[in-house]
Amino acid sequence: MAGTDTHDGASTRPAPVEGMTVLRTPEERFQDLSDYPFTPHYVEIDAGDGAGTRLRVHYIDERPADPAKASGETVLLLHGEPSWSYLYRHVIPPLVAAGHRCVAPDLVGFGRSDKPADRFAYTYQRHVDWLRETVFDRLGLRDVTMVCHDWGGLLGLRLLATSPDRFRRVVATNTSFPTGDQNLGGAFATWLQLSQRANPFDPGEVVDRGTVSELDPAVRAAYVAPFPDESYLQGARQFPLLVPIVPFDEAAPANRTAWTVLETLKTPFMCAFSDNDYGVGDGNRIFRSRIPGAAGQAHTTITNAGHFVQEDQGPHLAAVIDGFIDSTR
Repeated sequence: MAGTDTHDGASTRPAPVEGMTVLRTPEERFQDLSDYPFTPHYVEIDAGDGAGTRLRVHYIDERPADPAKASGETVLLLHGEPSWSYLYRHVIPPLVAAGHRCVAPDLVGFGRSDKPADRFAYTYQRHVDWLRETVFDRLGLRDVTMVCHDWGGLLGLRLLATSPDRFRRVVATNTSFPTGDQNLGGAFATWLQLSQRANPFDPGEVVDRGTVSELDPAVRAAYVAPFPDESYLQGARQFPLLVPIVPFDEAAPANRTAWTVLETLKTPFMCAFSDNDYGVGDGNRIFRSRIPGAAGQAHTTITNAGHFVQEDQGPHLAAVIDGFIDSTR
């Protein structure tokens, strides 16, 4: 339908909405990655830009080859900054061997998932919406055991608060859920500066610094693989700026609202933090003291592990997850 002309000849037709520019890492960047044999899977979701732009989201979906050995349990493995599903490569096989289905998505801007080129396209709310559409609307996941690490907690706990009926239990590891009312400490302040000023920004180096073991060069390269150049790194650059650090931060009200729900939930909730995490808040103590489902659980400290516990103690973390599933059926 044509727009209506005003008396001076100007059209009232609304200006078209310009869609976001989206980058897709070339597939050859993911060829022959060290110790990552998983088949890629993809779904498409709404970018939320009002222009109908679609984003392709990658996820791993591994399960026992013999259906008779399936446990009926689905484990959702959420990574954080600046990693991707590669982080869980040593966690997934033991869980599958125990009979569990494992789903590990790459957040938008990371891994094999699409990457908006404008860093301001990445907001906390959009990340929540993108993850919700991926795991609920497209994959239809229910009765989930959620394992959330780093930003996986900041996003996954928002989903838990809005859709608690989708979850059977939660394992939190080296994560937090701030509202801007807490002091996140000097380690986060240092990371905030580093993430914005580092040139180049090297995800492999970041992960290596967050482990107690020294990463093989091939492993470090795998963390760099999703990012051919700086233009692909805008999501990783922006993530630290989205953490609520003052009470009037954009995401602070929504996280406070989420906490009012989390403080009522009896969903089994276990903390499995590592002994050498460099610290990004006080999630371990806060979760255990404020979430009813954490009461009486076998919380554990995974020793000889840094922030990226999956790199240092992946099979051990898998055993902890499997034991928690078994004890809360």
